[in-house]
Amino acid sequence: MAERTVSSLKAIVSRNSLFFFFTMTSFLFLMSWFFVLRSTDRPHFIDHNLLPNSKLFSFNNDGTKSQMQNQNVESSFGNRAILVDSEDVEEENGKKKNPKKFDGGNCMKNDKDVVKVFMYDLPSEFHFGLLNWKASGNSVWPDIRTAIPGYPGGLNLQHSIEFWLTLDILASEFPNSSKARTVIRVRNSSEADVIFVPFFSSLSFNRYSKTNPHEKKTRNMILQEKLVKYLTSQEEWKRSGGKDHLILAHHPNSMLDARMKLWPATFILSDFGRYPPSIANVEKDVIAPYKHLISSYVNDVSTFDSRQTLLYFQGAIYRKDV
Repeated sequence: MAERTVSSLKAIVSRNSLFFFFTMTSFLFLMSWFFVLRSTDRPHFIDHNLLPNSKLFSFNNDGTKSQMQNQNVESSFGNRAILVDSEDVEEENGKKKNPKKFDGGNCMKNDKDVVKVFMYDLPSEFHFGLLNWKASGNSVWPDIRTAIPGYPGGLNLQHSIEFWLTLDILASEFPNSSKARTVIRVRNSSEADVIFVPFFSSLSFNRYSKTNPHEKKTRNMILQEKLVKYLTSQEEWKRSGGKDHLILAHHPNSMLDARMKLWPATFILSDFGRYPPSIANVEKDVIAPYKHLISSYVNDVSTFDSRQTLLYFQGAIYRKDV
């Protein structure tokens, strides 16, 4: 009798153990699929209050942009309205102008709506000094009206946006600058819509990311450390926490050391590969295309005014090797 009772108890314990094991296995299996599916979705854990452009656009579930609630959209860059609804009517001398109409994608330029940019006067070792340009006098910038330092060719040109943007900002100070300009440099940072950091990070990586036998750190790493120390000590950075700063990191491997410390800024990238979504994401950063390496059309005499439609390849937001 006792043996029969012991056998029954063993059977019950065995069945309970198997049931518990099966339940836990099923639960863990379902949870693993939940996290896998969640990881393929866009990140939801980002604090949108930390992102500079989180209020500009909102998206519906179908991916379409929802209508803006306010006609005048204030940029978080200094709380200045640099994006204005196309139907706003301006008043000048007591008279109303005709409203601007959106023409389905045509490029319209208005020199009055340029973005005000404050650019740090970083030492030349961060920008044109990387091109072996030598500063003369107290200026850290070359006189681009007389000569522009040459930029290396080949694949270096793919990530040369840092070079061209810096030239555009420098050229905006000239009295005879192009009427098609979209930015103008200001000397007072409190007047600026955005703070531009002129560090040629892609060029720094391409040229100076290898250590010499007698060095423990590469020149690229040293420049990034200097940049972090410089920026975080500036009043402009302390005032906004870096959210109104624009930093170029177009090469996927550039700014590897500094990106984790400067992430509140807006990065200009080629894609979001090799970045955790909390550091770089579509909510705050900008994807800029490579500079094309294909020759222009032969005998092309078209001008800026004649090209009223902008076509571009959007591409994917993830690298093909991720």
